[in-house]
Order: sequence, then structure tokens, then C-alpha cells
Amino acid sequence: MYNFDVERPTSIADAVAALGSDDEAQALGGGQTLIPTLKQRLASPSKLVSLSGIAEMQGVSVESGTVSIGGATPHGVVAAEAAAAYPALAALAGQIGDPAVRNRGTIGGSLANNDPAACYPAAALASGATIVTNAREIAADDYFDGLFTTVLEEGEIVTQVRMPVPEVANYQKFVQPASRFALVGVFVAKFAEGVRVAVTGASEEGVFRWSEAEAALNGNFSAAALEGLSVEADGMMADIHGSKAYRAHLIAVLTKRAVAAAS
Repeated sequence: MYNFDVERPTSIADAVAALGSDDEAQALGGGQTLIPTLKQRLASPSKLVSLSGIAEMQGVSVESGTVSIGGATPHGVVAAEAAAAYPALAALAGQIGDPAVRNRGTIGGSLANNDPAACYPAAALASGATIVTNAREIAADDYFDGLFTTVLEEGEIVTQVRMPVPEVANYQKFVQPASRFALVGVFVAKFAEGVRVAVTGASEEGVFRWSEAEAALNGNFSAAALEGLSVEADGMMADIHGSKAYRAHLIAVLTKRAVAAAS
């Protein structure tokens, strides 16, 4: 590690001011990605602005069929407090990492980091979420911009995530056992307006919607509707845990499982 300053603002306005006061300042959510990054000297901000003490960025609320989650809310809180209103989202949060990660990691930090194998991006994209920042509201379809990349500007903070609650939904995750990230994860959500299917952990471009599966499920929301559908292996990630073809195969398998479970 190296020397850096830490500020602990108690309001969003103070956090934005602290980030704006230093070009090398960086927001700190739960630190589950950032702290290991600092230890490896892969980043060296001069100041960390902790968001954990901002009360207006904490907690889960439900109103008019939408679950709203403060950006600094830990995964474990989402798992507990969203369970009644959005069981699939709560179950997803309860599968993230281990107890230590779930007690410290935050939904805002996960979405801001946009790890290609993270779970929340799939939930946000499949739910048609709105990512609220200190400056604007961004539709999930417009938010993700490739591996570890979003449309967030410098100094922009994810203050809240609003997820419409679908009629039925389910998340299926093939766990990479060492990291607990998704080797492949598929979130299926059925709304009155149509079905949304989001895939994480598989593509070289990051989280994406599987439009062919959505079209098939719009006509018949059953696992049988997906028979014969497959994802092209080209464009999938490959590593020691799974080849491109293996990940493409898992997408089809997990989507069928998610639909069957949701049904």
C-alpha cells in the first residue's frame, strides 16, 4: 500500500465536492474490488472518498412496483430487505461472494465497476433498471459500455438503483468456486410488456441481452420455447475455467433452468 487521504462525507453533496476537489480522488464503496487493486499497485488515487457513511444512499424501499436500493447498500442487506418484494433479486444478492463480501460490498460499487462476471449487471439489465447518479438517471440498456466500463463520468456516483418488479423472474448462476463470481449467470424476468434475458460472465463485451431467447419466450414462456436456440461461441470469453463453446453452451442451459424455475 501507499499513503493516501480518506474522507468520510455524510451527504451526497459533500461526496461530490470531495471528489471534485482532487483530480486523483476516487469513490470508495465497499472496497471489495478497489482495496485489492490498491494493494497490487494497479491504481494509486491520492484520496479515497468513502460512501459508506451517507445515510441517503442506504437501504431498500418498495413503491408502486419498483424496488429502490441505495447505492451504498451492502449485498447482504439487499438479500434480506428485497426478499419479500423481489425474491429473484434477493436470491442473487445472497449468492454473491462469501459473508464478508456480502457485508461490505455494495450494489453501487458493483454496478460502477461493471466486472464482466458480476451478478448485479445481469439483474439490472434484465429488470430494465434505472441507475440514478448525483447528476442524472440512466436506463440500464444505456449504462453498460463494455468490460469494466460504463457511461459514468468522472466524479459521478451511483446513488440509487431502481428495479421494476417483474411478474416472475429467476437467476441461475454457474459459480466459479474460487472467486464465487459467475462463470456464467443468466437472469430472466417476465414483464407484461415482454421478457428480458440478461447474461453475465460469458461475453468478451460484458453483460448483454439475449434477444433471440427473449423473442422465443415472448411467444411461449416455457423452457420448451428455447429448444434449438444457441449462442454463437465467437465473442465469448475463454480461460482456464471454460472455453468459448463451454460458456455458450452454459448460457442455453442456464436460461432454460431460469425459465423453468420462474414458471
